[in-house]
Amino acid sequence: MLDVPIALKGAPGSPYTRKMLALLRYRRIPYRFLQSAVDGREPDAGLPQPKVGLLPTFYLPAADGELEAVVDSSPIIRRLEHEVLGRSVIAPDPALAFIDFLLEDYGDEWLTKAMFHYRWHYPADIERGGEILPRWRNLAASDAEIAPMSAFIRDRQISRLHVVGSNETTAPIIEASYQRFLSLFDAHIRNGPFVLGQRPAAADFAIFGQLTQLTGFDPTPMQIALESAPHVFAWVGVMEDLSGLEPTRDHWFDRDALPETLRGLLEEVGRVYAPALLANAAAVNQGADEVRTEIDGRPWTQKPFPYQAKCLQWLRSERARLDGEDRAFVDDLLYGTGCEALFQAP
Repeated sequence: MLDVPIALKGAPGSPYTRKMLALLRYRRIPYRFLQSAVDGREPDAGLPQPKVGLLPTFYLPAADGELEAVVDSSPIIRRLEHEVLGRSVIAPDPALAFIDFLLEDYGDEWLTKAMFHYRWHYPADIERGGEILPRWRNLAASDAEIAPMSAFIRDRQISRLHVVGSNETTAPIIEASYQRFLSLFDAHIRNGPFVLGQRPAAADFAIFGQLTQLTGFDPTPMQIALESAPHVFAWVGVMEDLSGLEPTRDHWFDRDALPETLRGLLEEVGRVYAPALLANAAAVNQGADEVRTEIDGRPWTQKPFPYQAKCLQWLRSERARLDGEDRAFVDDLLYGTGCEALFQAP
């Protein structure tokens, strides 16, 4: 059994933390949010440590009943589906659940490129990130104490831009994709107002997590959103706390009446994320030192990212689990979007 309130460690500047906090609120799952904001001390003393230090970290019972530190938001969402019933974020239609899985992965793994890029590429964003992120860890610190922490964070994060694939070659691709996404999502939520209908799915929370930073913190992408996609800017504010929403089964889209705007989102996934996933997986499999491909008619280079090679495997596994009719529906929906390349034999 799952003990509540659930303890999780996170930070306001972590899009995945914001993703999961909003999901817990919507699902009305009691939680205890651990932050080191008061005096800078780590709030997880006495708790188990994760194998990889990522945020958010959930502290959940293992098979032996002892607490373990768990990271990776997508499998945590699906674990909570099994352990806490009601107010599901996974559509009962397996085909729509797969589309949700694909769009959640896009939000987590492609939109984060825009988030990381804008934060550590432009001077105004670098300045804000450097000034505020360390203060979120220690509200009692003096300006003199914050200064070296700010310099450390700026230097460290700028040096890690290559991890998500942000560099001078890829910057135009990332920025053009962000702007297209805003336009496509602005149009789509007018039919929803969520990804799969009148109730949020896992993909909504993934997209929301990234947008809390892109439209709510970092000045450059925030201004772009305000000017080009005010609906999206407003949507982020609404998504923060959906605990008062009363969803019904009828609030999911019917697979036979999907809005054309959903296909528009899938075309963007196929345009940028699919070729990035495929090229990355090939580089990882070959043991290459660099990913080199073309995305949206431009050259793309980055360091291989083993985790995203696993993402491709998980997507293929989820599609393989669909029965014949559901898989045929998904394949027909994806045909011509570019996403179908993810599931074709090499």
